[in-house]
Order: sequence, then structure tokens, then C-alpha cells
Amino acid sequence: MSEGGARVWAELRLAWEVPRWVWRFYLRNLPLVVGLSLVPSVQRLAVVSGWVSDGIAVASEVVVALTRLLLVVCIARIGLRGVRVRWAAFRGFAKAHWLSLVWQCVLLAVAFLVFDVVLEGVVGGLLPEGARRSYLAVLLFVKNPTVIALTFIWWVGLVRRTSGVAEVRR
Repeated sequence: MSEGGARVWAELRLAWEVPRWVWRFYLRNLPLVVGLSLVPSVQRLAVVSGWVSDGIAVASEVVVALTRLLLVVCIARIGLRGVRVRWAAFRGFAKAHWLSLVWQCVLLAVAFLVFDVVLEGVVGGLLPEGARRSYLAVLLFVKNPTVIALTFIWWVGLVRRTSGVAEVRR
């Protein structure tokens, strides 16, 4: 294999470190992640299914936003425990491993294509009109504790991998 080809594969392996960390984090913190994600899940199910009035739907969006913010804060506090985030560390990583960052974008784009474009757009579009609303409600219910939560964890994992410096305990 050429030197360039070996580098591409090495950077891909480096990029895969983040999704592996994400999966371990998700499983270790499953009750927290799923518990907080159930708030937006139930809200999406109720709103898309038409079970709540417009006023309650709007008010519930505030609750969803605050719950997601709390989830991100919890993920960051747990995921970055013992790590100092430094801009200089990110600059060094980006300079040395820019290709790994490109791979991160590719991996996230593939996840977006599968879960948003294919499952929501294509599959949802193939269903008869009467089944679309129920399908979307269930899909959004499932996506909150999985796809959306995993994306939040992925971003924290990416910060951890690219910008994190282990704290020195004294």
C-alpha cells in the first residue's frame, strides 16, 4: 500500500475512535440518556399524533429544548470529566489529523443520510398518506433516545478527542 493510502486508513482508524467511545458512553450512561430523551420522545409522539392542542404543543417545545440542553450538559460533564479542553490542542490535532476530521464529517453524513433522508424522507414518502403520521410519530419517538442522543454524545466525544488534555491531579 502506498504511503498516502496507509495514511488515509490510519486517519480512518483514528476517526473511528470517537464512535467507539460514543457507543461505550451511551451504554454506560443508558438510564440517564434514555431517561432524559424520553421527554422529547413522548412530546414528539403526542404532537405529531395530534393528541395535544396547538398551545400545549408550543409550550412543550420549550420543555423539549430545556431537556435537550440538560442532556447536553450532563453528557459534557460526564464525558469531559478529567479532561481540560484546550484550543491549542484542537489546533494541533486539526493540523496533524485533518483527514480524521474529514472522516468524522463523512461518518456523520452517512448517519444523517440513513436516519433522516432514508428513514424519514424515503420510507415515510413510500407509505400511504394515512400511515405517514403514525410512522413519523413512532420514528421520532425512537430517534430521540437513539440518533439524537448519540449525535450529542458524538459531538462531546469529538471535542474530547480533538481538544482534550488530561488533567494533572496534584
